[in-house]
Amino acid sequence: MREYLAVLMIAWVTTYLVTGPVREGAIRFGAVTAVRARDVHSTPTPRLGGAGMYIGFLIAVFAASKMPMMQTWVFQGTKTVPALLIGSSLLIVIGIIDDRWGVDAVIKLAGQTLAASIMVLMGVQLTWISIPGMGIVSLEPNLAVTFSVLLIVGMINAVNFVDGLDGLAAGMVAIAASCFFVYAYRLQHGYDISTIVPAAMVSVILVGMCLGFLCHNWSPARIFMGDSGSMMLGMMLAVITILAFGQIDPDQLKFAAGSQSTATYKAVPVFLPLVLPFCAVALPLADTVMAVVRRTRAGRSPFSADAEHMHHRLLQIGHSKRRAVLIMYFWSALISFTVVMFSVSSQSRPIVLGAMGFALIGLIGLLLPRMRRHLDDRAGRVPVLKLRGRHAAREETAEERQLAHTGSGLDNTRPPQS
Repeated sequence: MREYLAVLMIAWVTTYLVTGPVREGAIRFGAVTAVRARDVHSTPTPRLGGAGMYIGFLIAVFAASKMPMMQTWVFQGTKTVPALLIGSSLLIVIGIIDDRWGVDAVIKLAGQTLAASIMVLMGVQLTWISIPGMGIVSLEPNLAVTFSVLLIVGMINAVNFVDGLDGLAAGMVAIAASCFFVYAYRLQHGYDISTIVPAAMVSVILVGMCLGFLCHNWSPARIFMGDSGSMMLGMMLAVITILAFGQIDPDQLKFAAGSQSTATYKAVPVFLPLVLPFCAVALPLADTVMAVVRRTRAGRSPFSADAEHMHHRLLQIGHSKRRAVLIMYFWSALISFTVVMFSVSSQSRPIVLGAMGFALIGLIGLLLPRMRRHLDDRAGRVPVLKLRGRHAAREETAEERQLAHTGSGLDNTRPPQS
């Protein structure tokens, strides 16, 4: 655990310290986001935050290479780190060009596919998966390559689409990476599966990068991550998913079960990677699917921008920017950590009841602006009616008095004396 914490802190501190100078460089470089109709920020803000996270990633990987456990299980006999370096470097270059001058969506997709293909050909791919009721299913080479590339490109765009509020994408990716680390650390020390160390290392580095960047990106943001950052975060999240899929030995888990009665429960982590990545980023993935369907039905490109994402709808309901971000954090953490808890505890009923309770609290918080607006409207209408009644009564009384006084004056008046 000490090595993981050290790597996390190095990624965190380095990203935090580097992002400040990167912000100044982005302003001089001209990579500044102007205020558009669909944006929620009100002042031009520099981009290229991904460059700061990339530097934090490089320093953290270098530090991890000097640690004994990381050297043994990550840097010897595997091409995971070289593939990550090549893929992230290519995406950073494409992202910087897009943040500064803009890149066509088709060209950007081609660059994402190229980076994913290089990583897959270097060995970061799904060769088999575990399916409940079917066991181990081996993938043919062509199918494995295709599925792995689609997974990486899909996750890249999922994170890219959700990057619409200050701190939203970085925080949700940090939550997802934290879930992966808890899962991987559980396998490493609970089941003695040391081949899961690469996934755990990439997870803690990703958490550190996101936390360091959030110090600059929390509302009101001083810098945006831009496409350079969102594409790299999505790529790393997909790589963690692939590593978690392919590094579990079911036979080793069966041996760790110790008895036939606990074999079913002990085998849960074999199948967990099948749902964990989608649960950890359930909201971004759902938002991505809805955005593609919405834009396609409207006759527009699936990659065209609009102001109808989930975070835009939360703002329309009446939430503030920070509250909308915290709501997205809440639901992402609730879904992902509930799934992880099933692999940690054998008692499922308390987990389900706890998740239902937190979901109820989340729904109340989600609908709170509407409820408050309704109560304010009712409270605003009642006093107005009362005031109108009192005001009308006062006007009527004053008028009657004036008429009575006027009539009395006419009765008592006499013609002037000559």
